[in-house]
Amino acid sequence: MSRYFYDLHLHSCLSPCADDDMTPSNIAGMASLCGLQLIALTDHNTCGNCGALLQACRQYGIVGVPGMELTTAEEIHLVCLFPGLVQAEEFERQVREHRLPIRNKPEIFGNQLFVDVDDNVVGEEPNLLIPATTLSLEEGTALALSCGGAAFPAHIDRPSNGIIGILGDLPERPFFPTVELNDRENREEYREKYGLQDRRMLCSSDAHHLWDIRDAANSIELDDEPYSSQRVRDVLIQLLREGMA
Repeated sequence: MSRYFYDLHLHSCLSPCADDDMTPSNIAGMASLCGLQLIALTDHNTCGNCGALLQACRQYGIVGVPGMELTTAEEIHLVCLFPGLVQAEEFERQVREHRLPIRNKPEIFGNQLFVDVDDNVVGEEPNLLIPATTLSLEEGTALALSCGGAAFPAHIDRPSNGIIGILGDLPERPFFPTVELNDRENREEYREKYGLQDRRMLCSSDAHHLWDIRDAANSIELDDEPYSSQRVRDVLIQLLREGMA
């Protein structure tokens, strides 16, 4: 078993609410400076920059995980992570059918930039990525599982787009064995108040700016022998999937 300092909720310049300098290469470089060893790219309703992120992570000796922050029909943010790019891209292909065809207005919402590992802009997403999809919480979770991934509610300690803020509690179904907090200081309060003693609590930054990426503080133990970055991803997803229904 090895301990990995992680941040499993990061946004790139493809998310309109993120800075343009949140390129995959800059994210991986800042994560390395912060002492992180395991990071996930989770742009809003897209996995379009995950390929570049995985390449950048390899250059910095970090394990990268492809992912997405899905906005469900209930306006709940759901972090969906995958063991590889093939699974993430299949998930996005299906999610794309449930995105609303609203054109982005960069001067209002921000740019949505596809970039390569060398920070070259290679395209721009024309439709706005932040609106809710037509996938319900149950449907989005089931879809992530069917594509070989795992899903957990994002920043449950925030009133905006947090599952508790919207539903008042965690639902019985789908059952989430893992939840994410934005502020680690809220762990005990939320455990007691919402009966989460049996849940795994992760804490990630939800960084939209380079300075939001935090120094290594949150860690997870993973069985990574015999070591490979793919094994780390596989073991992480398997761990997060355990108990999901």
